Amino acid sequence: MNESTLELFEDLDIKVLLRVLDNLPCDVSFVDKDDNVVYFNLPREGRTFARTKLDIGRKVQKCHPPKSLHLVQKILDDFRAKKRKSADFWINFEGRFLYIRYFPVYDENGDYYGTLEVMQDVKEIQKLQGEKRLLDEENPAV
Repeated sequence: MNESTLELFEDLDIKVLLRVLDNLPCDVSFVDKDDNVVYFNLPREGRTFARTKLDIGRKVQKCHPPKSLHLVQKILDDFRAKKRKSADFWINFEGRFLYIRYFPVYDENGDYYGTLEVMQDVKEIQKLQGEKRLLDEENPAV
């Protein structure tokens, strides 16, 4: 984040920022540089994979099945080494089609800060066809 980005938020109350994050149509989690879960949002529709306050401070490796642990670690190691810019996965889960994306976060010096996870059910998005423009709202279909 550069100085001008910080200036965009100088008048934004942290409570408002948290409400914004909780109103995103996706689950957001952040794991720090030491692989500890330090943040997750609480979407109004509920999280796909439940989290509790006890998850804060927990190693992210303990949040994944043992059979995929080596892959989780490889992604984190690749992010630290700047070998990749993201890791994307999609799975069918309980009638939903989940798109799961991981992004490395670096500080202004390029040092690894942690990993951001964003997960969204894209089942309805997959059905979109054609286009719907803002002007279509003048005569919305009921």
